[in-house]
Amino acid sequence: MKRLLIVVDYQNDFVNGSLGFQKAIELEDYIFNLIQQYKDNNDEIIYTMDTHDTDYFDTYEGKNLPVPHCIKNSEGWKLYGKIEKALEGCQCFYKDTFPSLELANFLKDKNYSRIALVGVVSHICVLSNAIMVKSALPNTPIDIDMNATASHDESTHQKCIDVLKSMHFNIIE
Repeated sequence: MKRLLIVVDYQNDFVNGSLGFQKAIELEDYIFNLIQQYKDNNDEIIYTMDTHDTDYFDTYEGKNLPVPHCIKNSEGWKLYGKIEKALEGCQCFYKDTFPSLELANFLKDKNYSRIALVGVVSHICVLSNAIMVKSALPNTPIDIDMNATASHDESTHQKCIDVLKSMHFNIIE
């Protein structure tokens, strides 16, 4: 059985754009190398992209996080740096909220020996997508690689790790 790597929202706006932060920038080489390892092993790689329309401020999220980001087809919406080229040919799941229901439905009844999630932001999109993946494949071991996952808020990031551990995710530190 193949392994699966899921890269969550490694987009310009979350790395160096409107919601960007230094730690996200520092993840690029590690994530790139993971993608190459999975490709070299002929494993599967998929990714998510946070995707909003110009009516973002009218959405529930926009009213609670009034920072426009990942507006479809904008520069901030695109994948960051060399990750964009590395993910060419991989399946993408566009999502207009934190987790992707489409991703969870895609994974149902799939067989992977192991799944790894990486990306940003750990306590929001990585956490919510990890829970969706676990719901779709409850008996598949799931790794959260903290060397390739970050948040702009270190305290919330640490709390996220505790929550993930309590839900039986394997935390790689």
